[in-house]
Amino acid sequence: MIIFAPKETDSSETRAALTPITVKRLVDIGLEVEVESGIGSGCDHSDIEYSESGAKIITDRGSSLSTADFIFRVRKPPVEEISILKEGAMHLSFLDPFNDSESLHAMASSGTTAVSLEMIPRTTLAQKMDALSSQANIAGYTAVIYSAEKLNKILSMMMTPAGTISPAKYFILGIGVAGLQAIATAKRLGARVTAFDVRQEALEQAESLGAKALRIDLGGDSSETGQVYAKELTPEQLDKQREEQAKVCEDSDVVITTAKVFGRKSPILVTKDVIERMKPGSMIIDLAAESGGNVEGTVLDQEVVTENGVSIVGIGNFEGRVARHSSQVFSANLGNFVEHFWDQEENSFKFNLDDEILSGCVLTHAGKIVHERFLEESTEE
Repeated sequence: MIIFAPKETDSSETRAALTPITVKRLVDIGLEVEVESGIGSGCDHSDIEYSESGAKIITDRGSSLSTADFIFRVRKPPVEEISILKEGAMHLSFLDPFNDSESLHAMASSGTTAVSLEMIPRTTLAQKMDALSSQANIAGYTAVIYSAEKLNKILSMMMTPAGTISPAKYFILGIGVAGLQAIATAKRLGARVTAFDVRQEALEQAESLGAKALRIDLGGDSSETGQVYAKELTPEQLDKQREEQAKVCEDSDVVITTAKVFGRKSPILVTKDVIERMKPGSMIIDLAAESGGNVEGTVLDQEVVTENGVSIVGIGNFEGRVARHSSQVFSANLGNFVEHFWDQEENSFKFNLDDEILSGCVLTHAGKIVHERFLEESTEE
């Protein structure tokens, strides 16, 4: 069976879906691996490295797309390439299924087995293939490094003969994977960190990393849902949350927002009136920019400076700023997925939609939409 990893079609995407290390792992279990020439140019991997790891270097993209049994990508495919995929091929990438029904239906029509990496279950068993988490982890780190470079201050406290330099103050909104890594990175660099999340367990995790937890009594059943994702708040709860957060924002040098509600537009957590009260030279990094943003005034892929001198950073794909390592873990996630279901004795992929991992992330199969969440939407249409 053949795995093909093409170059990404988005010119701003620096990550690669396969790295030489993962290529070797897949070749060793009996798979043939093909990669498009230049796939690793954005993450410092040469064609020679891929070839030495056992991959075949391809220049005829269309031919490989039409013959491969597995297609590995980072981003969703161009719609025009879906129709040329081999019938029954398995396509793995971020698919943005809640916002792109056209691609979803095209994959069903072409007979593609579409695996949405966003839909990998957040379970212990599936953790090794959870690309959403691996990329969020790197985004949290990179956001802090970016702010450290751009901020007109140093991050750590210094005692000098000329006086004491106070540490920079960071406020992390949303303590998921990205938020926890942002906390850990800012603390390692010597910053003073405050963090907020609606989940009690997340606040405790932040405190274990040395952050000060902002505890806000939102009432109701908002503190803990038993889920990985934070529960969506009511308008009243959001208003109270913003009010308490505003006080911390005013005193912070850097605010990093990470709150995403999966499948929906991100909630606004930092409003214009709060930004107007922040200090000149302070910065807000909106890691939810690609899904609508947590900050009023965020512009995707731009840094906006307000009239009072606050920078609102809406850069998307912070992971791609450190493409070598983000590609490493992304590629490992895909390799782990295939290895988990690979039967070496029969040299085949064990496909069973009753499996909890596959039932969670497979959207289309055998010419139709099979995921319950999207099957309902398709029926309504």
